[in-house]
Amino acid sequence: MNSKLPINITGTDALNSIGENIIIADTDYTIIWLNLKARQTLALLAPLYGIASVDEFIGLNMDYFHKQPPHQRKVMAGLKDGHRARINIKGEFIADIVVTPIRNMADDSGAIEGYMVMLMDVTTQAEERNKMEKRIRELSAPILNIWDNTIAITLVGEYDLDRGETIISSVLEECASKGIEYVMVSLRGVNHFDDSVRQTIQKLHDCLRLLGVECIVVGIKPKLAVSIQELNNISTFSDAHTGLKHIMKLQETK
Repeated sequence: MNSKLPINITGTDALNSIGENIIIADTDYTIIWLNLKARQTLALLAPLYGIASVDEFIGLNMDYFHKQPPHQRKVMAGLKDGHRARINIKGEFIADIVVTPIRNMADDSGAIEGYMVMLMDVTTQAEERNKMEKRIRELSAPILNIWDNTIAITLVGEYDLDRGETIISSVLEECASKGIEYVMVSLRGVNHFDDSVRQTIQKLHDCLRLLGVECIVVGIKPKLAVSIQELNNISTFSDAHTGLKHIMKLQETK
C-alpha cells in the first residue's frame, strides 16, 4: 500500500499551515523548532522574558519559562497521550497549552522522541476579562414576572455548577422577598443537558420546595428530552404555554 501523499507536502509545510502556535522540543525539553505562527506570537512575548529575538527561543530549555521546573518535568515525564492546561504568561497574557509526546511509530516500542507544544487562544488579560464579561452577559438569566405570584427564568448558553449556584441564589432571593408561589424554568436556550444542568434544576426545585414554592420545567425540545432522563418529582412540559396553564389550574384549586 502506497503511504505517500498524492501531493508534494513536507511535515514542515503541514505544521506551518496550521493556524496554531506549534513548538517542538526534544526529550530534554529543549526547544528545537517553531512554526511560523509560533514565531509571530513569541515575537510579542519575547520582551516579557528579556529575549531580544525569536531565534533566541531555539535552544532554550522549557524550564526557563516555569516557576517550578521540577513539577513541570514530573508532569512531562508522566505523559501518555497529552496534557492540557490554562497558563498565565507573566501576568500579561492568558493561553491554553497542549503538550503531546511525539512517538516513534516505526517500531513497536513507540518511544518518545520529543514533544509538540501548542499555545492556543493566546489573549491579553484585558481581552480575557472582556471575554468573561461577555460570557456572563450571555449566560445571564433575567427573572420575569409572568403571572400572579409567578416568575419565569430561561437558562441559556453553556452551563456549569458555579453559574447554577448564582441563579439558584437569585431565584430564592426573588421568591422570598416578593412572596412568589410558582417558578417556571425554561430550557429552550439549553442545547446540551448534562449533570451540571440536572443538578442545578434539581437543587433549585428542592430549595424552592422548602419555601413552599412550586417549580416546573418547560421548553423541553425532543432532542433535549432524550438526555434529560429523569428529574425527581419535577413537573415538566414541552412549552411555556402548557406550563402556564398548569400553574393557573393549580391557583384555581387553592
